[in-house]
Amino acid sequence: MKYFGFITARSNSSRLKKKCLLKFGRYTVIEHVIIRAIKGGISPILCTTNDKSDDILVKIAKKRKIIFFRGCKNNKIQRWYDCVKENNVDYFHTIDADDVFFDIKSIKKSINYCKDGFDIVYPSKISKKGGASEGYSFSLKSIEKIQKDIKKKNKNFLKLKTDWIEKLINKKNFKIKNFNGMEYQIKNLRLTLDYIEDYIMLEKVRSKCGNFASRKKINNFLKHNKDVIKMNYFRNKDWKKNLKI
Repeated sequence: MKYFGFITARSNSSRLKKKCLLKFGRYTVIEHVIIRAIKGGISPILCTTNDKSDDILVKIAKKRKIIFFRGCKNNKIQRWYDCVKENNVDYFHTIDADDVFFDIKSIKKSINYCKDGFDIVYPSKISKKGGASEGYSFSLKSIEKIQKDIKKKNKNFLKLKTDWIEKLINKKNFKIKNFNGMEYQIKNLRLTLDYIEDYIMLEKVRSKCGNFASRKKINNFLKHNKDVIKMNYFRNKDWKKNLKI
């Protein structure tokens, strides 16, 4: 059974400059994300933009010998849809390049729900609140319909700058599953990379657990080292403000 992960990334970032190119142990952040996916049995497709600034990401994808796709700069949904069509993918999971310790088990479980008949699988509540364990799973049918629906409603479709996907979806048109998360999840945890404090905290976790430790092992470390969680959790307030449409 093949699992596809669309690694959604751009080299330009507003809050922490060029965060996906920062060093993360022996690798850059984007290389770490690619390798973490491969080691976990997920086939990564780098899903980036046509902007010249993202040439560096394509160069890294070629170096790591993975599939890459370049598409719409500001509309991720359009980019995912075009990537799906070009690569003949039936189901995929979205992996944000700033969620460096995504949970392989959660992602595979989420994709399996789609393969079992759900159109879309939403991330767990804890993941949405900064836990960064998994993203969204989509079927080809669902991403195609979402793309068409939004295009009809929004004249500035290609300039749709939002990550708040659920606000754009008419739930009546889809069979949706809310992922419950794994039993080892931790509340009030921030494991996404947006600010310098996040980088320092994530580097601390990496130095203790390694780049490719399971999410269960990482969460267990954090349960016993709550001082590490405090290093960046206060940044969640700023991060939430930036999620507004």
